[in-house]
Amino acid sequence: MAMSRRQRAQTFRGVQYAILVLVVVLLAVFADWGQIRHAFFNVDAASTQFPEVFSTALVNTIIYTVLGFALGLALGLVLALMKLSSVAPYRWLATIYIEFFRGIPALLVFIALGYGVPLAFNLRFDIYSTAAIALGLVGSAYIAETLRAGIQAVPPGQIEAARSLGMSQTRTMLTVVIPQAFRIILPPLTNELILLTKDSSLIYLLGLVRDEYELAKFGREGLNATGSLTPILLAGLCYLIITVPLGYLSRYLERRTGRKQDEGLKVTA
Repeated sequence: MAMSRRQRAQTFRGVQYAILVLVVVLLAVFADWGQIRHAFFNVDAASTQFPEVFSTALVNTIIYTVLGFALGLALGLVLALMKLSSVAPYRWLATIYIEFFRGIPALLVFIALGYGVPLAFNLRFDIYSTAAIALGLVGSAYIAETLRAGIQAVPPGQIEAARSLGMSQTRTMLTVVIPQAFRIILPPLTNELILLTKDSSLIYLLGLVRDEYELAKFGREGLNATGSLTPILLAGLCYLIITVPLGYLSRYLERRTGRKQDEGLKVTA
């Protein structure tokens, strides 16, 4: 007899579970657990990473990310307003900037600021300025598009009401439109902060001293010193300490924003 669609789905799911159990059993039987323990869970290698993995690497990663995000947010707001401007050259400049920095790898921006600018202009930045500028330039291109979408999502009635009360266009934008746009775009902005946190790992290419190490550089140096992947695993766990709470925050803000939009629609109806 031919199986129903539900029976086929259950059979397919059972086959998947069976394959998964088989893979787990094979790994348990044939894996070299001693080597795995040495490579990933080496207590001696892990002990050499504390407390600097938190007090230096994790703290520096947060500082680099916050500096880059602050610059990216400020520059992104300017770019978003330029792209929405009625002045054509402003729109062209904003579009060129956004497409350029969204289209090239962040790695090239770090290399250009860390090595290209000093060679070409004999101008050197400290590591914090380099991280802030590189992350800010890349992040602002994405943040600008997010802000533009948020501004355009504000109901036109809000703008018309503000203008009917005698507010100027600038005051309407600053006091009515932008605050509402930020409430709309908080979830994607949180996601952008997560991406910048991971992009901050590229700063390790620029030759840091130990007090400037971020997590990727700290993990790589630990790998070279111990010959174990345990320092890399610790660095990854520290990234999760930052990104997992931000991910939950983003989902919470999404749900909250969705509920407020639904309530607004009900009131309007």
